[in-house]
Amino acid sequence: MTTAESTAEPESESAVETARRQLERAAAHLEVDEGVVERLRHPTSVYRVSIPLERDDGTTEMFTGYRAHHDSVRGPYKGGLRYHPGVTEDECIGLSMWMTWKCAVMDLPFGGAKGGVVVNPKELSRGEKERLTRRFAEELRPVIGPMKDIPAPDMGTDPQTMAWFMDAYSMQAGETTPGVVTGKPPVIGGSEGREKAPGRSVGIVTREAIEYYDRELEETTVAVQGFGSVGANAARYLDERGATIVAVSDVDGAIYDPDGFDTNDVEDHDETPGMVSTYDAPEKLSNPELLELDVDVLIPAAIGNVLTVENARNVQADMIVEGANGPTTSAADQVFEDQGVAVIPDILANAGGVTVSYFEWLQDINRRAWSLERVHKELESEMLQAWNAVREEYDARDVTWRDATYLVALSRIAEAHDARGLWP
Repeated sequence: MTTAESTAEPESESAVETARRQLERAAAHLEVDEGVVERLRHPTSVYRVSIPLERDDGTTEMFTGYRAHHDSVRGPYKGGLRYHPGVTEDECIGLSMWMTWKCAVMDLPFGGAKGGVVVNPKELSRGEKERLTRRFAEELRPVIGPMKDIPAPDMGTDPQTMAWFMDAYSMQAGETTPGVVTGKPPVIGGSEGREKAPGRSVGIVTREAIEYYDRELEETTVAVQGFGSVGANAARYLDERGATIVAVSDVDGAIYDPDGFDTNDVEDHDETPGMVSTYDAPEKLSNPELLELDVDVLIPAAIGNVLTVENARNVQADMIVEGANGPTTSAADQVFEDQGVAVIPDILANAGGVTVSYFEWLQDINRRAWSLERVHKELESEMLQAWNAVREEYDARDVTWRDATYLVALSRIAEAHDARGLWP
């Protein structure tokens, strides 16, 4: 497909449409049973629940929650729970598909799931958020569990949310069940290093990609869109190893300094909302302007669909490492491929979150906590194994980095389906 043809693709494509396009591209490069591919185009199940919430003023309001299960051929379902007004069934299905690929790329014994509640968490008091979470946990009780489906934090949720969720499940189970969720506070079975893991893995993969292209990290300039938990930790990881972080942003805007920032001096958006855009910097930019800076590496780490066919040709970065889930539309991907811009996909780059969630799950099952040092060592090892598997596919075939990553994932999933067969 030519660039001209790609401009006709819908830029408003949903997460599930993007995920299916990516699946079909990968399947075209492999000899995979079409029946398996057809199964993977669809979720196994989607649960929709109504959640009554008693507000602080005594009124009752109803909210809608979802949990999508994509594929469990390699193990229990795994995926985040988000609280956001834009949550939809299609979004949950698409993100659950990405979780399936992400777990397979990392060779973790999980399948993909995703869920959420259609709500603006900023409009909830702490008590309201707790009551919503506990009721949501109860509504999902039939389909979750340490060996069924293990939720984790996502947009609008955090370790405290997971603590409430775990407690609600445990109270009904009659026993403390820490393995029902991951991303909990360490004091109740959470893992050290879990919260920073997605950003750390983005940093690790960026480091490896820079080395692959025979560049020096100390001579690399980086712009990070979205200085939240993922973007800030990726930026700090790279900053500590010599890269120059020249631009970062939050929801209100971006700051730019060609000489680079001390990323520990800039508090991330989760620590202090509004701190980034109000930081005393040489130049203030908008988020769209940050995406088009002349830098070596661009890390979109905020929300999905920020790199589109409208702005892709203006992106001057030599390499894009996806920190957010789905920041690049299919049409933009085609532009980057035509222009020779390397795009390292989200399902590899930010997979540190689900990887350390796996570590946490193991710790909960064995009732034995790991040190932060061990978590970092094991994460480094897992990320390098995944990177090397993808790099081998990339070197062996005339494909993009995204295609290579999907080839690794799809081949493992298809092999598992072939081994297990179709019941009955």
